[in-house]
Amino acid sequence: MKNFSKFLMSAMCVTALAFSAGAFYKAYAADPATTVTSMPAGQPVDLTYAAEKALPAVVHIKYVQNSKTQMVEVQSDPFSDFFFGNPFGDFFGNPNGGSTQKRPYKTPKKTATGSGVIITADGYIVTNNHVVEGADELTVTLNDNREFSARIIGTDKTTDLALIKIDGKSLPTLPIGDSDKVKVGEWVIAVGNPFGFNSTVTAGIISAKARTLGANGVESFIQTDAAINAGNSGGALVNVQGELVGINAMLYSQTGSYSGYGFAIPTTIMNKVVADLKEYGTVQRALLGIHGSDVRAYLDKEKEDGNEVDLGTNDGVYVGEVDNESAAEEAGLKKGDAIVAIDGKTVTKFAELTEVMASKRPGDKVTLTYLRDKKKHTVTVTLKNAQGNTKIVKQADLDVLGANFREVTEAQKKQLGISYGVEVTKINAGALKDAGVSKGFVIQEVNDEAIKTLEDMQNAVKAASTSKDPVLYIKGVWPTGKKGYFAVEISK
Repeated sequence: MKNFSKFLMSAMCVTALAFSAGAFYKAYAADPATTVTSMPAGQPVDLTYAAEKALPAVVHIKYVQNSKTQMVEVQSDPFSDFFFGNPFGDFFGNPNGGSTQKRPYKTPKKTATGSGVIITADGYIVTNNHVVEGADELTVTLNDNREFSARIIGTDKTTDLALIKIDGKSLPTLPIGDSDKVKVGEWVIAVGNPFGFNSTVTAGIISAKARTLGANGVESFIQTDAAINAGNSGGALVNVQGELVGINAMLYSQTGSYSGYGFAIPTTIMNKVVADLKEYGTVQRALLGIHGSDVRAYLDKEKEDGNEVDLGTNDGVYVGEVDNESAAEEAGLKKGDAIVAIDGKTVTKFAELTEVMASKRPGDKVTLTYLRDKKKHTVTVTLKNAQGNTKIVKQADLDVLGANFREVTEAQKKQLGISYGVEVTKINAGALKDAGVSKGFVIQEVNDEAIKTLEDMQNAVKAASTSKDPVLYIKGVWPTGKKGYFAVEISK
């Protein structure tokens, strides 16, 4: 992360931390039904119930990426062909004097560890995308040392969340709490497997909410001073009632180890991602179609430039740009507006708007309250997807191809200079891999038909599999911009 060198992804856990009794002002009874109440200064908070609930449901995840043989281009000795069989080949074929050849290179085997949280008794586990991304094997170890092989149900790089599954029954789970109700100053524990120390618990408070760090596309982090270190990623942030309120994701550090703050993805975002991955195989992302900043940040910037601006509020979301044909444009929003509420909920900064939007799907309607020329307006907005419509898109996970796909984003279109395409987001054993296609390749045509949507891809495969010539002639582009052509044989 270029602009994020101080923030390090880490697999979450915690080291034991002692607190003086005089530092605690909240109390909590071990009975889960008991309401947390204030206690006189000097009385310690009891976190044992929260730890007892969390530890059995937090797992250790071992990641393995097997060694692979790849063909890489290497520059040979410019005189080798002269002495060994082709004395003129390089002089006419390569202006640099040496021939470019493809030779096999064996990548080293990679292993890593992280954490995860069991959320259903039959084995669904939430973790971070960066804990499982690229894995060939995933091994999950429970708190009682039972081991299971896990498979990936779905991943979402935009929120850095992933859903994996183990085959089990009556597994320990962690109740899911409402992160919206978490308060700054509230006590929490972080549970995970830092530095290989399994089942570690650390304690601290909620330091802030709705933090943005620039690490992921969708962010509204819970900030905590509970120690989070490498190996804690994907672990649990738990309130004193023993409820999951966040998935630990990263730490702030100049050394690579805990030095004050960790960050967790709130359950309000997690719940939507998990539901989408289960039902559709991909996250249904609803877009408002605006770009901007916190009102406070905008006003500060204008003041620095010598401009005195009065938006009628010091809090909210400043609309700096409205996308063409977006939901926001259709609803009448304009540059210079200040959004102050969504669905009646006050919005003080961009991350809070992002968190609400992360719970929505294309086609959902939201009510926005905004200020224009210091006058309050309310409008109902029908949200769209990245393709500019309100359709729910199902993941094309085509067994015959052994791959997962998604439609390219607006950012990819600009980067690659294309107007449509379907990206290969995951590659397994199958026809595409056999043909040489790998993750990241963007398919634009199959058998001379444009591939603009996942449905186009599915229809192309269906047509080819029922034809006399079951071959997909694929044209597309690599992430580098280089074009690629493949003939993919599929079975009927």
